Amino acid sequence: MSQTIRTGATRAADIPRDMLHALSHGELESATLAECLAIDQAVLARAVFPGLAPSALHAIDAACQLGVLKRMARIGAILLEALGTEGLTQCQAHGADMVRGWACFMIGAQPGLDVKARLAAIRPLADDAHFGVREWAWMAVRPYLVAELPTALAHLMPWTQAPSERIRRFACEVLRPRGVWSTHIDALKKMPGQALPLLSALRADPSAYVQDSVANWLNDAAKDQPDWVRATCAQWLEHAPTGATQRICQRALRNLR
Repeated sequence: MSQTIRTGATRAADIPRDMLHALSHGELESATLAECLAIDQAVLARAVFPGLAPSALHAIDAACQLGVLKRMARIGAILLEALGTEGLTQCQAHGADMVRGWACFMIGAQPGLDVKARLAAIRPLADDAHFGVREWAWMAVRPYLVAELPTALAHLMPWTQAPSERIRRFACEVLRPRGVWSTHIDALKKMPGQALPLLSALRADPSAYVQDSVANWLNDAAKDQPDWVRATCAQWLEHAPTGATQRICQRALRNLR
């Protein structure tokens, strides 16, 4: 049963037992968020890495008691410590989206990477065909980019011109001031203008996927700096009133009208 020919369950309670078994054994990609969150990651780790040491398995079992983002981060760190770069390569190439999600957090846990190297490592996963892997990708590296915000913004600028809409969307989504499931970025809540060059580069993007991210970024900022968001949208609409820009601004201002 492939992801392309099924709708997927929208509630965990609706997932058939055989499908849940396949998801938790890495035999099937999730088709919805509900399926993704229903995966038993302790079972999945044993299925994918049957040779893991008991100490690593015990640590993964403990990690599964955490919230979803902390769970992913902890399992990524455990796998990196236990398996090293060889394990990262195996996870990154695996057919199960959750396993590739672990690869995202293994990259996040890698010590000694500067912003440029970490972004280069996460780029293939940021461009993954699966929606869930793309979300794990930005969540996994976000804390490291926030810690070096000016450098991160500079290195993300070329991503806004990438042929892939997934890469362009990542460039915006990864530093949303109030990102979903993630710690807020106080520096951007106080001074969102730091990200204006990056946002402006995407203000007329033809992809609705990117447009929604830019609009949501601005909607986040509007909760703390509404006047800045109004002024930014007014300037964009005055100087570049494309259909894409109009759509972005309409969605960005939806809670200020």
